[in-house]
Amino acid sequence: MGLFKAKGTVYKAVKDVDLGPYSTEHYLQANVKAPRMTGILIKIFIAILECPILGTLLLYILKGNNLIHDLITNVDLQESPLFVPLHDFEDRKEKEVKCIDSSSSPPEKVQLAIDCLPKSSSEEQENSFSRWTIMDYYKAYSSGNTTPSMVAEKFIAAVNESVKPPLQMGFFIDYNTDDILRQANESTLRHKAGEAISVLDGVPVAIKDEIDCLPYPTTGGTKWLHKERPCEDDACCVKRLRLCGAIIVGKTNMHELGSGTSGINPHYGPARNPYDKNKIAGGSSSGSAAVVSAGLCPVALGVDGGGSVRMPAALCGVVGLKPTFARIPHAGVLPLNWTVGMVGILASTVEDAMIVYAVISGEIPSDKPSGTPSKINLPLLSMTKSLSGIKLAKYGKWFDDCSDEVKLCCSQALLKLQNHYNWKTLDVTIPEIEVMRLAHYTTIGSECSASLGSLREKNIAEFGGDARVALSIYSSFSSLEYLNAQRIRNRQLQLHMKIFAEADVIVSPTTGVTAYSIQDDALKTGELDYINGAALVRYSIAGNFLGFPAVTVPVGYDKLGLPIGLQFIGRPYSEATLIHLAFAMQAISLYKKPGQYYDLLRR
Repeated sequence: MGLFKAKGTVYKAVKDVDLGPYSTEHYLQANVKAPRMTGILIKIFIAILECPILGTLLLYILKGNNLIHDLITNVDLQESPLFVPLHDFEDRKEKEVKCIDSSSSPPEKVQLAIDCLPKSSSEEQENSFSRWTIMDYYKAYSSGNTTPSMVAEKFIAAVNESVKPPLQMGFFIDYNTDDILRQANESTLRHKAGEAISVLDGVPVAIKDEIDCLPYPTTGGTKWLHKERPCEDDACCVKRLRLCGAIIVGKTNMHELGSGTSGINPHYGPARNPYDKNKIAGGSSSGSAAVVSAGLCPVALGVDGGGSVRMPAALCGVVGLKPTFARIPHAGVLPLNWTVGMVGILASTVEDAMIVYAVISGEIPSDKPSGTPSKINLPLLSMTKSLSGIKLAKYGKWFDDCSDEVKLCCSQALLKLQNHYNWKTLDVTIPEIEVMRLAHYTTIGSECSASLGSLREKNIAEFGGDARVALSIYSSFSSLEYLNAQRIRNRQLQLHMKIFAEADVIVSPTTGVTAYSIQDDALKTGELDYINGAALVRYSIAGNFLGFPAVTVPVGYDKLGLPIGLQFIGRPYSEATLIHLAFAMQAISLYKKPGQYYDLLRR
């Protein structure tokens, strides 16, 4: 075989890579060569892919055309593989933070997070829209203006309206009105007795259908997975929310098996964007982003394997937080991509994201992995304005590799942030970003394929078209390609940590484009749109592949009124710093009300 082995890339040693602003490292844009396909074209493509000889040949050609052979398969690397991005805790003395013990009870963590909020709410900017927050719900319940039962009834009415024409928003895969009303009644009684468990008591929270949550089956966006893997208990993160009194309102829609970025699910309908119901919500945590954007919940949980929390958050104009790898226990989450996937939070505001982060973070005491810290830093948000010396790393060629409207909006937001807080931007070079994207794709695909195993063939007829194609591609990756991907992971981690030695965060747009249109031809089969997909994931990969925390915050809108997000990526366990920066950005941004919005606290 050596005679026919193609020559690929020879990667220089990490120590020889120049990360400075004048580096000669070449910026390689995504080299996606795949036409958009839906309907009958997907069916024909599937038939060819699943043909033993033609399929193997086609996959070989596709991987070659998209540079996987040149950049992943046939390469010369010095690094050893890094299979799991589990980081040892290092206390880097973050500024203006409060340290809490991860062994505290969830209600205790809520109170500790509340203590970190500004003592008085900051003045709202004129003409800026704001969604109801966790504290708004708590104050409404405490004052008697409304009750959890009244909110639950409005919620159910709104969801029932949203599923019918002409809206058909596709927020949820499953919701149980009796269970919602039962939880709400119990919360109402607690509030009336003055015995609310926490400020989360009675607050509606939605859960992505990739996370176990009774009494619902966990489908992963499929029509069959729950039959093979019954849901027998709540996931750890859900248990912690329940202990605070949150009302779990159902399982949100998602891209099937998390295998795409649009949120178009052929089984449950597309999750639509509240800013324009004819646009995608993004994936794969599409329903979770949409319900928060539409005002149905101040917070929702998602799972982020390749930007799957941050992408839809940015497209739907809400906050999306993906913590450090293993910061939130993964128990009770579908094991589709166990070294890149991570429970994340979608929220109305940065403050709400911080509260829920405090609640669900921290190892399970009986299952503590070595190296996991026993403390959590929360930002003292009243002190954000006093933060000094913050350094934001920006790679200009990468930052600008997006649509003109996204580039302009994010550049203006960053300049505004610098000027308002007197923070500095460091120009840097982050090499081999496209290599990292392909290595991540190889990894997440291999893990998903291995996770499903024989279940794929057993249930092949029940897959949607785009997921079926994705699984065929995933199963084509070789052990060599997987191992080389993990060597690239090690390499990229070293390169990024060199940047973090000089800067507090890396800043970028969250997505390369805003939400694009949902085409009717994609509704029954899903769609293959790898060009838009690559643009959506362009800035997300380091957070997942390298286990870094990252947060997106809305900073503006395109000419159609569709949201744009700015992202901060941090070193391991720097969530407090990221939340500080996101809060600072939020404070100087103007927001618009989505076209589809439900006001659950209105009397």
